[in-house]
Amino acid sequence: MQLHFSPSMRSITISSSNGFIDLMKIRVAARHISYRTLFHTILILAFLLPFVFILTAVVTLEGVNKCSSFDCLGRRLGPKLLGRVDDSGRLVKDFYKILDQVSTEDIPADLKLPDSFSQLVSEMKNNQYDTKTFAFMLRAMMEKFEREIRESKFSELMNKHFAASSIPKGIHCLSLRLTDEYSSNAHARKQLPPPELLPLLSDNSYHHFVLSSDNILAAAVVVASTVQSSLKPEKIVFHVITDKKTYAGMHSWFALNPISPAIIEVKSVHQFDWLTRENVPVLEAVENQNGIRNYYHGNHIAGANLSDTTPRTFASKLQARSPKYISLLNHLRIYLPELFPNLDKVVFLDDDVVIQRDLSPLWEIDLGGKVNGAVETCRGEDEWVMSKRFKNYFNFSHPLVAKNLDPEECAWAYGMNIFDLSAWRKTNIRDTYHSWLKENLKSNLTIWKLGTLPPALIAFKGHVHPIDPSWHMLGLGYQNRTDIESVKKAAVIHYNGQSKPWLQIGFEHLRPFWTKYVNYSNDFVRNCHILES
Repeated sequence: MQLHFSPSMRSITISSSNGFIDLMKIRVAARHISYRTLFHTILILAFLLPFVFILTAVVTLEGVNKCSSFDCLGRRLGPKLLGRVDDSGRLVKDFYKILDQVSTEDIPADLKLPDSFSQLVSEMKNNQYDTKTFAFMLRAMMEKFEREIRESKFSELMNKHFAASSIPKGIHCLSLRLTDEYSSNAHARKQLPPPELLPLLSDNSYHHFVLSSDNILAAAVVVASTVQSSLKPEKIVFHVITDKKTYAGMHSWFALNPISPAIIEVKSVHQFDWLTRENVPVLEAVENQNGIRNYYHGNHIAGANLSDTTPRTFASKLQARSPKYISLLNHLRIYLPELFPNLDKVVFLDDDVVIQRDLSPLWEIDLGGKVNGAVETCRGEDEWVMSKRFKNYFNFSHPLVAKNLDPEECAWAYGMNIFDLSAWRKTNIRDTYHSWLKENLKSNLTIWKLGTLPPALIAFKGHVHPIDPSWHMLGLGYQNRTDIESVKKAAVIHYNGQSKPWLQIGFEHLRPFWTKYVNYSNDFVRNCHILES
C-alpha cells in the first residue's frame, strides 16, 4: 500500500503496492481542509486499510475465480460487510430440507431410474426436473445400488463356501494316482513303520504327534514342516489317521516319500478296534441322521432371511455348515486316550497348519495336572482373531446354556494342542462331550452351530492350561490383514477358515509359508499339475 502526495499537496493518491489498482484519490483544497484534518484522515485510513486488505485477500482465496475489478470485489465483499448470508448457503439449506422430506416419503412407483450418473445428468438437463424429483431419483439409485452390492456380497460368500467345501482337481488326482500305485507297487504297500521300529510307536521317550486328515497333500506338508523344523527329528513319531477311502493313497505317499530319521505310521479309522458303533454311538447318529445331513449338505439359502442378516453373520453360518464337522475324523481327537492307550503325552495337529519352529519344548511344559495345553483366543493384538469367548460359540438364550456356562469365559483353540493322556484318563471328558452332543441333537442344533470346538469347550472346562500365544498363530484362513512379521515368528501357523492355502481362494501373500514345504519335484505332484503359485 502506497500514499502519493502531489507536489502542490493538493491531491493524495492511495494505490496498491504493485501499482495497477488505484484504491482512492483525494483532492485537497487548501482553503477547505487544514493540515490537521488531513493528518486525521490519513491516520484513519491507515488504520482501516489493513483490514480491508485482509478481507479482500480472504474473499479472493475463498472464491473460485479471481476478482479483477471493483464490481466483482463489491459483489463479494458486500454480503460479508453487511452481514447478509450468501445465496449458495440458503440453497444448500433448502436442498437439505428437501432431502429430509424425500427420505420419509415413498418413492413414486412410476419413477424411471437411469443406469449411470452421466445418464442422470443428461435426463436432468433434458427434462428440467425439479429439486424434489432429483432427490427422489438420487435416493432410488442409491438404494438400488446398495441392494445390488448386498446381493453380490452374499453370492460371493456362497461361491466361496462351495469352493472351500470342494476338492481341487489336482488333490483329487493325487489321491487317485497314489491309490492306484498302492495296488500295483509293492513298495507303496510296505509296512509303516518297519517291523523293527514298531516298539517305538508306544515309547514315551519319543515325541508323538497325531494328525487326522483325508487330504494327502496337506498331511504331507504338516509332516514335512514338523520334521524339517525339528532340532531332534530322530525323536519324532507321527501317527497319521485317515478314513477308509483315503488310506491306500495316504500310505503310498509316506511309503514312497520316507521322512527319515523320523518314524511314521498310517492307519485308517477302520483299523482301530476301539472305534466301534458301541463306543461312538453319538457320532454315528451325527453322521447318519437325515436332519443333520440336510443341514450340512442341503440348500444353505433356503429359509435364510438375508434381508435381516449381515454378510459377516451369513459367512459365519456358512462356515458352521461345513460338511467336515460331521466327519468322524474331525471328532477323533476326543478319543485319543483310548486310541493310544500306551502313550502319556501327544501333540495333536490339524492338517491346515505349518510348523516353523522346533516343538520339542512342548513336552517340557508343566501342565499343572491339566489335560489340554492350548492357546487362549480371548486376548491378543489381533482383535478379529483373538477375541473369542463362549458367547461367540453358544446360544445363551437356550436355558441349558444360560444355566451352565459363562458367556465371558475365554475360549481356546484347536489345531495345535499338547494333551496329557495320563491325566485325561482320570476325567469324564469323553462322557461330557457325548452328553452335550446328544443335547444339541435333541434341541435341533440350537445350542451351538459351529462344529467340534463348542462341545470340546464344555468337555475340557477346568482342564485347560494356557500356553504362550507364540506357539500357535490362528486366522490365516480368514484374516487377510494378518501381520507378516508375526507369521514369521510363530511356531505354528494355522490356516483355519475357508481360505486354505491349497485352494485358489487362499490368500496369495500367505500361501508361500505353506508351499515352501510342498515337494513340487515329486512325479505324482507334477503329473497332477499341482504347480507352485
